[in-house]
Amino acid sequence: MLGSDAMCSRVFPFAALCAFGALSFTSKARAADSAPAPASSSTLESGGLKPPSAIPSDTSAPPSPVEQKLDQADKDDSGRGLEFVWLNVEAGAETLGLETFKANHLVDSSFVHSKQTGFVYGGGLGVRLLVFTLGARVRVGNFSDYRLWTLDLEGGMHVPLGRIEPYFTFGGGYASLGSFDTTALGASLKSADLAAKGLNLRGSFGLDVYLTDTFSVGANLAGDVLFLSRSGAGAAAIPQTSSAAVYAKDGSGIGMGGTLTAVLGLHF
Repeated sequence: MLGSDAMCSRVFPFAALCAFGALSFTSKARAADSAPAPASSSTLESGGLKPPSAIPSDTSAPPSPVEQKLDQADKDDSGRGLEFVWLNVEAGAETLGLETFKANHLVDSSFVHSKQTGFVYGGGLGVRLLVFTLGARVRVGNFSDYRLWTLDLEGGMHVPLGRIEPYFTFGGGYASLGSFDTTALGASLKSADLAAKGLNLRGSFGLDVYLTDTFSVGANLAGDVLFLSRSGAGAAAIPQTSSAAVYAKDGSGIGMGGTLTAVLGLHF
């Protein structure tokens, strides 16, 4: 049998080797436990929950009618860009009543027809910011017994629908009534003796169709209210006739007019 010293010399190295292996295994296990677990679908599905899958987009479905109209409007409006300055000319017809709401001897009805229809023309110029416009407009109406001209400031709002633009305007300014034929009243009474002046208020609705980015054609329907007055000509200038005696005193009237014109416009 081996002695105790020989046995110890053989057992001790074997025990040391086993202890070293145990310590190595323990350190590796602790390192594995302390390392963060990688993200995986099993972690997200913990407790029976599962993340929703991506919703596939249906690219084969055709656009709705509303989307088609919006796309077409964008295509029609593309290229025009912003508008800063506009000008237009117009011509058409106007029906005018000088004493529609009030008659106080503004004109002598036996000599002048207070209700007439005539040819009207004019033009406007102004600036535009997005859908709002501001400008000035002059109109001249030629009637059989007199001439009416107005000079107004006007503001408007446009509704862009591609190449078609409806709009509304409101304005007011100065009005003048003159160019009377006084032949039948005698040589001493002049046209200036019958002339009247005052205030004009206007509201209108129009439509522009853009044939190009800068040129449009359209129409405008307007309504006017006129507040006109005149001074008496004086007894010395009035002949002794019943038809002319009306103009010896002051006169006034509140009238109304309706105008329909064709419009040609430039836009920059």
